[in-house]
Amino acid sequence: MAFPYRKILILGATSGIGRALAASLIQDGRFVIAVGRRKEHLDSFVQEQGTDKAVSFQFDISRLDEIQSFVKSVTSSHPDLDCVFVNSGIQRRSVFSEPETISMSDIQEEMTVNYISYVAMAKEFLPFFMAKENTPTSLIFTSSNLALVPILRCSNYCASKAALHQWILCLREQLKGTNTKVIEIFPPIVQTELHDAKHQPDMGQAGKSFGIPVEQFTEETMERLQAGDEQIPVGLSKIAFESWEQQRQGAFHRIVELMKSSEF
Repeated sequence: MAFPYRKILILGATSGIGRALAASLIQDGRFVIAVGRRKEHLDSFVQEQGTDKAVSFQFDISRLDEIQSFVKSVTSSHPDLDCVFVNSGIQRRSVFSEPETISMSDIQEEMTVNYISYVAMAKEFLPFFMAKENTPTSLIFTSSNLALVPILRCSNYCASKAALHQWILCLREQLKGTNTKVIEIFPPIVQTELHDAKHQPDMGQAGKSFGIPVEQFTEETMERLQAGDEQIPVGLSKIAFESWEQQRQGAFHRIVELMKSSEF
């Protein structure tokens, strides 16, 4: 079975692509543990899907010092958990030719949510997964096409996703030979609240209409997950991924092999 996981925890499941993928995974017969900051959104999701198909945990992934206790709570309540999908993310404008508009607290928060929290979650869940030995487990991460090709208006967001992508490449290589698979999804711009006026006022009301419909993204992503793919570029993300990114990763793997054969 290319996607054997039965119980999936999804962080960032209260809206956008996280909520859409959570619903689609349930339709595909999986049980979902939905996690997010907004309790009312979590409650409505569980009510829509049914308590026999979903439960929820309210948690803010930016609270790094609480991640260890969160993971212990989840794994003690759901010892059959076999997949963790980290999807949380924020995007803010960061144009340094206008330094007076830059908030360093926003810069730090963006890096914390989009990168450091992913690393912290993996660190805490890995001992639980690896102890399952012959049971297939998986870590799924939402990256971005902007990890491969940055744009000017959200430079720090691009940097956070680029850091995440580089780390995922190394993590996958480090976990070869274990029971834990590492999957990375590269969304293009998708029509979600990530770009709406509340979160990015400079984009105005038009922001939420940018990109492909979330239904299109979800359908394509689910097909690739069910096929067992480890790297899933969607939409415009394929342009960079299928051209030079695959060549770059070839160079990465050659370096890995060189390092294995050297004294390093």
